[in-house]
Amino acid sequence: MKWLFCLFLALLLTACGGVAEKDVTVVVAEGSSLTAAAKMLEDKGAIKSANAFLRQAKLLGSDEPIKPGEYEVKAGMDDAEVLTLIQSGKTLQRFVTIPEGMPSVLVQERLMATELLTGEVAVPAEGSVLPDSYAYVRGEPRAAVLKRMQDAMGKTLAELWAQRKPTTVVRSPNEAITLAAIVEKETALPTERRKVAGVYSNRVRIGMKLQADPTVIYPVTKGKPLGRRILKSELATDNGYNTYARAGLPTGPIANPGKAAIAAVLDPEPTRALYFVADGSGGHVFADTLDQHNANVEKWFALRRSKGEM
Repeated sequence: MKWLFCLFLALLLTACGGVAEKDVTVVVAEGSSLTAAAKMLEDKGAIKSANAFLRQAKLLGSDEPIKPGEYEVKAGMDDAEVLTLIQSGKTLQRFVTIPEGMPSVLVQERLMATELLTGEVAVPAEGSVLPDSYAYVRGEPRAAVLKRMQDAMGKTLAELWAQRKPTTVVRSPNEAITLAAIVEKETALPTERRKVAGVYSNRVRIGMKLQADPTVIYPVTKGKPLGRRILKSELATDNGYNTYARAGLPTGPIANPGKAAIAAVLDPEPTRALYFVADGSGGHVFADTLDQHNANVEKWFALRRSKGEM
């Protein structure tokens, strides 16, 4: 008959308790007792009665301690499910997204603008962050999230570097990041990355200037949008980044490239092209010779004039 009594007791406790009527986000503070957590859950509407919750936890719950953190109690969860949730440590995860090609100054601004994180971070080294979406929990230090971003880049770069092809022109992982950042800035089309990488690889190989506008902009804005046309004086300034002023790769990365861009410079598309210009549809048209390129540029200018952009 003992099992009948336990069943009766369980039904009684369930009847005295209740279920959450709507989704509720709750925070179990560090060092909270079960009693304090029950009171908080009642105040937030996650449970109907703290007393009933505690009786059920004492008689039918497990001995697992509750774990601090932010939890999402779903509508319809009963007291036993709520108890299991706050014992599980399966805290609510939020995400901060770093898009491909974001410069480090904007990575730092995004982390600082993420209100539920704590502490401060300096601007990370350019090219040290792997663009992706990163989970975090309320109250987590910004420095911890940034470390995950940088650890992810270190791991990804090591894996890709080990798979590099003999056709790559970069001689070190840092050079791979540097060239990949330019590729990332020059095309938003996944289908073009390897070909753009191929063009720049050809230029590096023959000692031709890369002439990439984003490298001119970087020393001026640290990667933020320029908001105007590049000045002639900026095109002539030799500051280590300006690829109009000198041949070869710039001093360092101008952004944080994604995995696909890094892979592209480590396995560039075989091509004879040395030039490319926008085609008006979001992509580019490529050319092997300067005469072909000049003709393509004139078509691009004519298109812009027809749209009133020039």
